[in-house]
Amino acid sequence: MNKCNLLRKRLAEPGIILSPGVYDCLSAKIAERTGFEVVLTSGFGISGSVLGYPDYGLLTATEMLNAAGNISKSIDIPLIADIDTGYGNPVNVVRTVTNVIDLGIAGVILEDQEWPKRCGHLEGKRIISMEEHVEKIRAARFAGEESGLVIVARTDAHAELGLDEVIRRGKAYYEAGADIVFIEAPQTEEELKEIPLALPDIPLLANMIEGGKTPCLSAQDLEKLGFKIGVFALSGLFAATRAIEDCFRFLKENGTTSGFENRSSFEDYKEIINMKKYQELEEKFIIRKPH
Repeated sequence: MNKCNLLRKRLAEPGIILSPGVYDCLSAKIAERTGFEVVLTSGFGISGSVLGYPDYGLLTATEMLNAAGNISKSIDIPLIADIDTGYGNPVNVVRTVTNVIDLGIAGVILEDQEWPKRCGHLEGKRIISMEEHVEKIRAARFAGEESGLVIVARTDAHAELGLDEVIRRGKAYYEAGADIVFIEAPQTEEELKEIPLALPDIPLLANMIEGGKTPCLSAQDLEKLGFKIGVFALSGLFAATRAIEDCFRFLKENGTTSGFENRSSFEDYKEIINMKKYQELEEKFIIRKPH
């Protein structure tokens, strides 16, 4: 079963899908090792890890797809990849989605911001018309139909146009061929309750970002409200950033990492990257010289 169909199978099963955001191959492998069934990339995480830049539309399509493709190849579980706005008009979306499929990615998130876009929890977003995004979703569905690619239609219209408009857009995007609707940055628990009530037969994704605009609820609470996917998009990125900073500060202050407790061992790391597999592979080709 390809990863697109694997993701579709999980979506058809009961219960919420809890998904961490990943930003490189190592974080993805840790998520898989921990037992998660689906992972997701974000432009915020990829922009920070690849470029060291904020999520201001500075990543090119090539950079985003290279990063997401490497992540997908490093794991056996499905990856839903952020492809921003699709990088142009519907014809550009067709090309982007075709590349996504070639990389073995199971799903994409396609958003209705103007380019250059920015993180959904930042100010200053500009939104394209609903009709323009419907065209992009139809193009993505056309390009991804044969593979079974899962399309997540994201709307960032809440801050500019309000809750009624994002619900209207959610319905239109689903009718255009999206499999899941992602209304970004609702600002209260009441709004989180209203969205599933207004879109009762549509699979919904909720994005939980610590310190973001949306109240951070548990997966269990999101499931009770009616969401199908609960994403903690930046939790791993924030945790890793703090851990690395703490480690380097300790090293700078002490001239050694001896006594720094919050770290994995060399053996732990070798297990995560499956060093044994490659050692065994190497052994197959070594010619042993007779004594």
